[in-house]
Amino acid sequence: MLLEMSIRNLAVIESVHLHFRKGFHVLTGETGAGKSIIIDALTLVAGGRSSADLVRYGSDKSTIEALFHIEAGHPVWAALAGLGIEADAEEHLIIRREITSQGKSTSRINGQMINQTGLKTVGAWLVNIHGQHEHQSLFQVEQHINWLDLFGEAAIMSIKNEYTKAYQVYTGIRKRLKDLETTSKQSLQMLDLYRFQVEEINTAQLILGEDESLNEEKRKLANAEKIYQNAADSYESMSSAGSGLETINKMMQQIEDIAPLDPAKLNPLMEQIQNAYYQLEDAVYQIRDYRDDIEFNPIRLDDIEQRLHMIASLRRKYGDSIADILAYVSKVQKELDLIENKDELLQELQKQEKQAAENVRKWAKRLSEQRQLISEKLASEIVAELRDLHMDKTQFKVQIRYNEAAFGVNGADDVEFLISANPGEPLRSLSKIASGGEISRVMLALKSIFARVDRIPVLVFDEVDTGVSGRAAQAIAEKMSRLSRDCQVFSITHLPQVACMADSHYCIHKSTDGTRTFTNVDDLDMSGRIHELARMLGGVEVTETTLQHAQEMLDLAEDKKRSM
Repeated sequence: MLLEMSIRNLAVIESVHLHFRKGFHVLTGETGAGKSIIIDALTLVAGGRSSADLVRYGSDKSTIEALFHIEAGHPVWAALAGLGIEADAEEHLIIRREITSQGKSTSRINGQMINQTGLKTVGAWLVNIHGQHEHQSLFQVEQHINWLDLFGEAAIMSIKNEYTKAYQVYTGIRKRLKDLETTSKQSLQMLDLYRFQVEEINTAQLILGEDESLNEEKRKLANAEKIYQNAADSYESMSSAGSGLETINKMMQQIEDIAPLDPAKLNPLMEQIQNAYYQLEDAVYQIRDYRDDIEFNPIRLDDIEQRLHMIASLRRKYGDSIADILAYVSKVQKELDLIENKDELLQELQKQEKQAAENVRKWAKRLSEQRQLISEKLASEIVAELRDLHMDKTQFKVQIRYNEAAFGVNGADDVEFLISANPGEPLRSLSKIASGGEISRVMLALKSIFARVDRIPVLVFDEVDTGVSGRAAQAIAEKMSRLSRDCQVFSITHLPQVACMADSHYCIHKSTDGTRTFTNVDDLDMSGRIHELARMLGGVEVTETTLQHAQEMLDLAEDKKRSM
């Protein structure tokens, strides 16, 4: 649930800090008071598009922070992990969004930077905002199948997963077929070139890293005379009569001779000189052996230079390194095999395609059958919800048309929600609903059902009760109140019937200091709720009668909530 939200310098809001509770929250106020700004702030927290126009005039930036408590095991934690955001389910989730006056946006989750796409992914698991314009989503027939599958997720998930795997195999084969069938005349003309390239590279019998080792060997052979002379001179200078090695040996004997006279100091020194002598002596012998092993081989040097020249030639044609050349020949070999064996491959892939299509149809049929069962349950629940919303005579049907010749990512079904709002009228597409009030109630019915399965903790209704009144308004209020048992519900409303059913009531109002306008949000106590309801009932004039009526509405609402 959403625990707190802080808003600074957003539109006409200078600074607001709000605390929220469980249950049903309403936001009320005069038209133009800034109620929608609170929804804008939540939209930004959930990854909505930002704009420099949202920054309060005269401010460098807007800042919105939201504090959530989300139970362990909720899908949002997996979403965060997938985005590389470290978060502990035992702690609160803090989302911070900043928008500069230049229009740049920065987002952080628990202090870690995240881009807007990632924030939108996370926000989709936290907040569901439904406004009047979103009624259009009901008219998007292509979305109806997603609503149905979400409702029946537990029942169809295993079948849909099997279908998805079968469909991916099928589309993979189709892609390979298409690539093969579209092998152009130009590719066939490249056949001789491909054969030449493969033959040229394979004949070279390249070995990874051989150019480096050849260059090292070439360097030694090309400088063999210099290497030999220096090694020989070094050996002579250390091993001949009067050499450094002989001098150190003489020194070692002299210290050894006097060591018994001052063993405490001379014994360690003698040991040090002995070690140096033996190490130097070993080095001299190694230099001698190295000198004797030096190879003078101009024929081998010529072979190396020719090999390096050939490798350089291949690198100019096929890649910057031997690894690149070998990768290129592997690629060309595959192209060559594809061209030379096109007919055989085509027949094999066509056979695989037929088998894959049969498997896809099998799972598509099972998926459709399961959807038929789910659709009846969904329709029944929607009708029950609409009955609670005083649409007693409404008929609702989930129409599923199966077409195995046109299967896609969601199977072979075309799904559409049909409704008849009045007795005697035929079932028609939801887009044919004429009444805004009916659309609002249908959407609320759907939200009431899906709130139980989608696990989104915060549900926001932005004036969805527009166009309704009387008993329908009361039914909407009661439905939102019931819905708040499954999630935290927020509603911007102008209807006192809705406002009185709230568990928490916030009043948004404007004030001015003569030069600037400020939007303030008051968390109303009981007295404040009575006065705000009286204003909503009576307009500008608040009278004793409207105050009494407001008190009566609140008392009746409390009784109603207890009975629910």
